[in-house]
Amino acid sequence: MSDAEGLVRSRDWMLIQAGLTLAAELDLDAVLVHIVDLAVEITGATYGALGVLGTDQRIERFITKGISDEQRDRIGDPPTGHGILGLLIERQEPLRLPDLTEDPQSYGFPPNHPPMRSFLGAPLRALGRIYGNIYLTDKRGADVFSDDDEAAVVVLATQAGVAIENARLYEEAQRAHEELSRLEVLEERERIAKELHDGVIQSLFAVGMGLQGAVAFAQDPEIAGRLEYAVEDIDGVIRDVRNYIFGLRPGILADRQLDEAIRGLCAELEDRSGVVTVAVVDDRAAAELASRAGDVIQLVREALSNVERHADATTCRVSLRRLVDGTIELEVDDDGRGFDVDAPRAGMGLANLEARVVSMGGTFLAASVAGDGTTITARWPA
Repeated sequence: MSDAEGLVRSRDWMLIQAGLTLAAELDLDAVLVHIVDLAVEITGATYGALGVLGTDQRIERFITKGISDEQRDRIGDPPTGHGILGLLIERQEPLRLPDLTEDPQSYGFPPNHPPMRSFLGAPLRALGRIYGNIYLTDKRGADVFSDDDEAAVVVLATQAGVAIENARLYEEAQRAHEELSRLEVLEERERIAKELHDGVIQSLFAVGMGLQGAVAFAQDPEIAGRLEYAVEDIDGVIRDVRNYIFGLRPGILADRQLDEAIRGLCAELEDRSGVVTVAVVDDRAAAELASRAGDVIQLVREALSNVERHADATTCRVSLRRLVDGTIELEVDDDGRGFDVDAPRAGMGLANLEARVVSMGGTFLAASVAGDGTTITARWPA
C-alpha cells in the first residue's frame, strides 16, 4: 500500500469515527466544538472556526480552534460575516483559496489577528437550511488545501448537519418535557388549592357563621365573649388558608388584571350572599398597584368578607381610584347596620386590614355610624 493510499484510508476511517462521535453527542454546544476539532484534525489545518448564523444571515456565534484565549482577547470582537466569511455565507458552497490575502474579498482583519493564507470553507446544512460555516486556514505541511481536503470537509459538514439537528431536537424534547412536568405540578397545585377553597374554607366559614349566630342567643356574657373569640380564631384560620392558596396558585394574578380580579371578588360576594356589589376601578390606579396586586386582592377579599359576615348589608361598593394629588385610594363601603368604631371589639377584623395597609406603606381609616353603614379607606402616596 502506498503512502497516498494509506492517507486516504486513514482519512476515511477518521470520517467514520467523526460520524459516530457526532451522532453520540446530544449537547449542542459540545457538538459545535467537536465539529471544529474534527475539521482541523482531518484536514491538517492550523486554525479552525465555526460561525453560527442568525436569522439575519450574520454570524451570531463564533467558535475557534488554534487561537489562544490571550490572542482572542487581543483580536477583539468576533467577526459578523464580512469579507471572505461573508462571501462563503453568500455563495453557500465550498470555497478554497491558495492565499486569501490576495483575494479582493479579503478585508476586515483586525491588527492583532494572526497571519493566515491558505483557506478552506464549507457550509453546514441541517434539514435544507444553512446552519453555519466551517472555516479552515493554513494547511500544515503544504501551501494549499487539496481536493481531498475539500471532499473530506464536505462529508464532515453533512455529518455535522445531521448531528446539529439531532442535538437541537433533543434540546427541544428536553424543554418540552420540563414544560410538561411544570404544567403537571401547577395542575396538582391548582387541584389542592381548589379543594382548600371549596371544601375547607367553606366549612370553616359555615362553622363561623353558626357560632356568630349563637352569640345572639347566649344569655351568659362570658359565653358570648368566648364565642366571639372563637369566631375571630376561625377568621384567622380562614385568612391563613387563603394565604396558602395564594402560595399554591402564584399565577392567579399573572393571567388576570387587577381590575378583573377585584370585579371577580365582587361578583363572588354577590352570588354567595345576595348583597348587590359594584366595583369601580380606575385603570391608572390599578396599573400603579400592579406590583402589589396580591396584597390589594387579599385586602379587598378580607374587607368583603367582613361585609358578608358582620354588616347585614343590601349593597356594597368597591372603588379604586387615583386622586388629583396622585394618591391611590381604595374604598369599600356598605349600607349595613354599622357599628361604633370606638367601642371595644366593635371593629372585628379591622386590625388585620389596617396592618396589611400599613405594611404596604399606606394609611387606613374606618368610618361607621350605627344604622348607616361602614366605609373603610386605604390610601397610598403617589
